[in-house]
Amino acid sequence: MSESVRLEDRVVIVTGAGGGLGRAHALLFARHGAKVLVNDLGGSTQGEGASASAADRVVAQIREAGGIAEANHDSVTDGEKIVQNALDVFGRVDVLVNNAGILRDKTFHKMDHSDWELVYRVHVEGAYKVTRAAWPHLRDQAYGRVIFTASTSGIYGNFGQANYGMAKLGLYGLTRTLAIEGRKNNILVNAIAPTGGTRMTEGLIPPQVFEQLKPELVSPLVVYLGSEQCQETSGLFEVGGGWIGKVRWERSLGAGFDPRQGFSPEDVAAHWQQICDFEGAAHPKDNIEALKEMMQNLQKYAL
Repeated sequence: MSESVRLEDRVVIVTGAGGGLGRAHALLFARHGAKVLVNDLGGSTQGEGASASAADRVVAQIREAGGIAEANHDSVTDGEKIVQNALDVFGRVDVLVNNAGILRDKTFHKMDHSDWELVYRVHVEGAYKVTRAAWPHLRDQAYGRVIFTASTSGIYGNFGQANYGMAKLGLYGLTRTLAIEGRKNNILVNAIAPTGGTRMTEGLIPPQVFEQLKPELVSPLVVYLGSEQCQETSGLFEVGGGWIGKVRWERSLGAGFDPRQGFSPEDVAAHWQQICDFEGAAHPKDNIEALKEMMQNLQKYAL
């Protein structure tokens, strides 16, 4: 039997936890023994308005089940307030789940500057602000788990979601770098690209599929990534409908040209099939491995 995943004495912040995925994460963390700060501004899916009721309802549900939780109603763009709230109430922060998000879907040519800016502020700046505020405390205690919420819209692109896709893939870039910087202090950082039936995806997913994509089918991965048992870092996982898969970069072996003589656009055209051929593809895990083929090409033509 697998070892039980427990989080007693761990303090977890879940942003955007008043409903959908965040609510499911908060409830499951609490069931596994964590003390949970349930953050939610209580606005609409488009980032408008505010209400304390969403976070309060989730806290009440956790407490009724015998768990420990506190509500927080700050915007993620005031991330330092959220983290300070956790410190004031629970005395520490161990796990951060950056889940808060909004949608402002429009085709690029119809998108207003405000649609772009607000999505950026909530997803990217919000996740940065909360994580930056928590980071010194995670470093000082030499322990932390951080989970960012990316999206398949960022990985693969999606019609009408230029702003959202930009923000979500940007969060994975942040994930990769923080995983490198945090490892020596036992801070592990991962990202998920979830598919769940929530108010943000309602109307975007066929009804018969929507009903089966319960948010609760995403949270077990998040709780595992937030646990001490998990030693994964810098990972990106697609998850939904009871399925989990790890995503990795793939790159062709490419074509090399003599850097001393240079090469022309016609040379690129002549080698285009080779440049785009993924037979025997490489899977670089860091910047060093990413330079392998280029360095081999330089050595091949070295004097």
